[in-house]
Amino acid sequence: MLQCIFLLSDSGEIMLEKQLTGHRVDRSICVWFWEQSLSQGDSFKPVIASPTHYLFQVVRAGITFLACTQVEMPPLMGIEFLCRVADVLTDYLGELNEDLVKDNFVIVYELLDEMIDNGFPLTTEPNILREIIAPPNLVSKVLSVVTGNSSNVSDTVPGAIASHVPWRTTDPKYAKNEVNVDLVEEMDAILNRDGHLIKCEIYGEVQVNSHLSGLPDLTLSFTNPSILDDVRFHPCVRFRPWESHQILSFVPPDGQFKLVSYRVRKLKNTPIYVKPQFTSDAGTCRVSVLVGIRRDPGKPIDSIDVQFQLPSCVLSADLTSNYGTVNILSNKICSWTIGKMPKDKTPSMSGTLTLESGLQQLHVFPTVQVRFKIMGVVLSGLQVDKLDVKNLPNHPYKGFRALTRAGQFEVRS
Repeated sequence: MLQCIFLLSDSGEIMLEKQLTGHRVDRSICVWFWEQSLSQGDSFKPVIASPTHYLFQVVRAGITFLACTQVEMPPLMGIEFLCRVADVLTDYLGELNEDLVKDNFVIVYELLDEMIDNGFPLTTEPNILREIIAPPNLVSKVLSVVTGNSSNVSDTVPGAIASHVPWRTTDPKYAKNEVNVDLVEEMDAILNRDGHLIKCEIYGEVQVNSHLSGLPDLTLSFTNPSILDDVRFHPCVRFRPWESHQILSFVPPDGQFKLVSYRVRKLKNTPIYVKPQFTSDAGTCRVSVLVGIRRDPGKPIDSIDVQFQLPSCVLSADLTSNYGTVNILSNKICSWTIGKMPKDKTPSMSGTLTLESGLQQLHVFPTVQVRFKIMGVVLSGLQVDKLDVKNLPNHPYKGFRALTRAGQFEVRS
């Protein structure tokens, strides 16, 4: 049973406080938590035991979701609930940041009222919550100012609450039935200065956008499901078919949702290589960065962007490239925007950095961050075998798409 939820900014400021039971948790617990977080540095502990409470934390977009309890409870329940709260807020607000939370604090409070009751999770499905609480929009904000009524809570009870599939809207009807499946993957990789791979893994999601009438039953299978690790399912997935045959059997929510997330570990190649070189002497540093295709994915590599933080000892930079544009941002970040990988040349950037007086050599070398996007392919090799739809009078349209983008893609220099 959770007793209180706090939302903290990246500076430790309390943005929102929600007491969940009759036992009031004092705000001083946040001060103790923040001091502990600062003392631990980069190490992250999702569960912390204070002298008076157990604390659960989840960090999203610089916002810390902190829950407190004094009673024994499964820690994963607290962590999972905080993840659900973060996902619902992202779904409602479009994205998650401090300003949006402060601008929509009424809706945030209303959502927490519906999602948890007396410390126990209650309604966490976005489809049902949308029937109870209207998402924020310009019209509702104008009406709240004119009428003085800031409540967004509906007067009617959603029909799905009494359904045996509470994540689905009751008896939706569509003139055109369709279901789209998207495989979205992010590649996390660490490479050394010579371009050799140190670590590479994929974090992926199967996203489904379902507009099907009635109560359809779907079955999704893959040709190579054995490559998946750390699989996490939406509550609609029946676990037994996956455990026995690695088949996803489910009644989908209405609209867009994340069906499953997964990891694929120990990949041996990346689609591109980045080779940075920093050579310094006599108060200057020569810079050279090469970007090229290591393994052709079969589709164009697009939205390539290379960034690195200039050390504080650098006074000025003169950098040029043979392809794309180079910019030095106000926070001393060098951004090289390549865009689509050319076929007729290897993009390169070169130039010099001027060091502050008295410094002959550069002693701190930056880490290069790389971004890219590849439409139409997933680098893990995961392939959809087939998607079966039952309990529909007509054959629906079935669409499949794939996308790979860079996650934490770093090159050490």
